[in-house]
Amino acid sequence: MKTIRKKIKMIVEKTDTGFSAYSIDFPIFTTGSNITDLIDNAQEATSLYYADQQITITPENLKFELDFRQFFQYYKVINSKFLADKIGMNATLLSQYVTGHKKPSESQTEKILMGIHQIGQELSEINLIYK
Repeated sequence: MKTIRKKIKMIVEKTDTGFSAYSIDFPIFTTGSNITDLIDNAQEATSLYYADQQITITPENLKFELDFRQFFQYYKVINSKFLADKIGMNATLLSQYVTGHKKPSESQTEKILMGIHQIGQELSEINLIYK
């Protein structure tokens, strides 16, 4: 079996029953009731697409993208005002990105993503005290 080096971009969308993902470049699409299922199903669907070519697909071959609006609808625990304060961005501007009224530049997108990753890192390092 061969492996591929390129990333296959999968666009993720929230649905009434969970999530869907599809590739713009290949006829690959799938659904899942949650993000974990979606990732597993996307790997399986991509593997099926490449099965005739005897190419092995790993999770590293997939790149999932989710737009700002859907990200903040799904991860409601992240407040856009809190994130804006955290990354030093105007809260109104971030709100316009979240609602889809404006589209962020690549550098703004990177700044927002780095802030989200920082929050995730901070949360992963927290220990709660219980007695």
